[in-house]
Amino acid sequence: MFGFGDYSTQMPKPPAVANKIMGEWQTKNKTKQIVMPVKPKITKEESAIEYCEREYPQMMDEFKKIQAEMYETFCKKQRNYGPGNISVGTSLQTNEDIKLSLTGLWFRINDKIQRLKQLIVLGQPDEVGESVQDTYQDLSVYGIIAQLVQRGKWAK
Repeated sequence: MFGFGDYSTQMPKPPAVANKIMGEWQTKNKTKQIVMPVKPKITKEESAIEYCEREYPQMMDEFKKIQAEMYETFCKKQRNYGPGNISVGTSLQTNEDIKLSLTGLWFRINDKIQRLKQLIVLGQPDEVGESVQDTYQDLSVYGIIAQLVQRGKWAK
């Protein structure tokens, strides 16, 4: 139909879950429709949480499961390490104490990012037995710990 031969192998496939026809294209002896997903309707009374739980129930359940796993691991590590590893022996009362703590967290986060770079981007094999999933979990928890420090709630 395009006048340049059959480009059907180069054309994007329509989304599997879609219901709005946007147009058509012709391949050898077949007409294919271009369809786009229609955004689900959002009511003003529905919260963002309600919307996500309605539209993506499996993803939201798994998200909660991951959060619970991270919380349990955080509590176990907190019991083992105590708060001093993050507060670096300070009381986190001054801006300098907080900056020191956040700088330490920055180094921990950077270590994890460098690990992911080695494993995922560069394809290096794991030599220490820490899974990529554990590394993602550590990154997430360090981000939460940084917020606790900034909000003045660490070890309280």
